Amino acid sequence: MSRIQITGDIHGVLDIQRILDIDYLTTNDYVVVVGDFGFPWNNSENEKDLFQQLVAKPFTTLFIDGNHENFTLLNKYEEKTWNGGKVHFLSDNIIHLMRGQVFTINNKKFFTFGGASSTDKYRRMNGIDWWEEELPSYKEMDEGISNLEKYNYSIDYVLTHTCRTETLEMLCRLYGFRPKPDCLNKYLESIYKNLNFSHWYFGHYHKDLPHVMRNETVLFREIKNIE
Repeated sequence: MSRIQITGDIHGVLDIQRILDIDYLTTNDYVVVVGDFGFPWNNSENEKDLFQQLVAKPFTTLFIDGNHENFTLLNKYEEKTWNGGKVHFLSDNIIHLMRGQVFTINNKKFFTFGGASSTDKYRRMNGIDWWEEELPSYKEMDEGISNLEKYNYSIDYVLTHTCRTETLEMLCRLYGFRPKPDCLNKYLESIYKNLNFSHWYFGHYHKDLPHVMRNETVLFREIKNIE
């Protein structure tokens, strides 16, 4: 059986070394990044070099998008189907798991939904280091619901970048965060009310906290085995 490990935001060249340092996984194994993967970003020489180092790793890297992605470049990749859901292949072993999809990996069902709101977008430039596609379209949200309905809302794992509204409120109480719930938090909350799942993993908040809610884990730098 393949091993599946999971971690939080990488932000491209800033923290890709965390994954490059993994030396114990094989060609059968996976590393999942729950958003803010950050490749591709600006096609700098340093970025290209680090990306090729990741390509050379034996394992497969899977990622959902966060809010800090270059969606102009990311969406230029051809849409394909892999393990039951829509993806972009950045290389044979680096795969973007698109929003609102259900994938089968190790005979387990994974529901994926990337995206989040940037709290610092007021100091960013549209199309340069911020993209409005950070939040989902109605089409993506409808597709997510349609795909969940195919499985009667019974999923093993949920992978998102941000979290649902009630979980955000808990993080605000714990850490003093002040973001107001946006359309995506509310969408995820509406899904949660109907969902039967084992565990939910998300990133975005730059904290490592297992079981912030009963079966929800926020990830940043820690690399965990899928429970």
